[in-house]
Amino acid sequence: MPATRRALRTLATTAAAVAVIAVVGSGPAAASARHGGAIAHAADHKISHSTSTNWSGYAVTGGTYRTVTSSWVQPAVKCTGTAYSSFWVGIDGDTSSTVEQTGTEADCNGTTPVYSSWYEMYPKFPVNYPDVVAPGDQFTASVTTDGRGNFTLSLSNTTRGWTETVTKKLRSAKLASAEIIAEAPSSSGGVLPLANFGTAGFTASTVNGSTLTSSTPGIDPITMQSGSTVKAQPSSISNGAFSVTWRHS
Repeated sequence: MPATRRALRTLATTAAAVAVIAVVGSGPAAASARHGGAIAHAADHKISHSTSTNWSGYAVTGGTYRTVTSSWVQPAVKCTGTAYSSFWVGIDGDTSSTVEQTGTEADCNGTTPVYSSWYEMYPKFPVNYPDVVAPGDQFTASVTTDGRGNFTLSLSNTTRGWTETVTKKLRSAKLASAEIIAEAPSSSGGVLPLANFGTAGFTASTVNGSTLTSSTPGIDPITMQSGSTVKAQPSSISNGAFSVTWRHS
């Protein structure tokens, strides 16, 4: 099957679903990291907080959000078959229909690991960066807006010494949420198998300049769950630090 990328971010119990992009790629080992092709997105609908079919991590809602930051170490994936995972920070997507985000990917093309980095301004196509990404690399990411539709998305690999920063415009952005997420990307056919990334640790997590804690107003820990199967689960959060642990593909 051709490699595919993020779509259909649906949080699961009384907030809105996320509209996202599915991208079909081509090529051998790097296929899962490429973009282009058909677009698919979920309509906004009422869903449940605290569980999601494809997100795990923390979201904050109930206010206006202009900046989100976090750092993480790129996980290594154990590949026994084709599967996908991504790690990112973003604004919007929970209770709103746009997503402004940047992060990294850790996929399995069969038994071959594939690592990459990207930014996305839905409803436009996501864009991959050309830089080298490897397990153990330290990343810091941020998404910031001036509140008038102008966004700056920055991703730094402090291990390898590269930084990618883009400025984009999206006037329709509602600034309704901020997220720090480990995700099972989706194709237009639905959520894809989640690659076994072990544990992803996030640190220095902030929203609107304030460090995230369990008492941050509107904070929501999200467990990735399909039916009764827990696929990934966040730890508690303290002083901006938490982890997400893989449970099931």
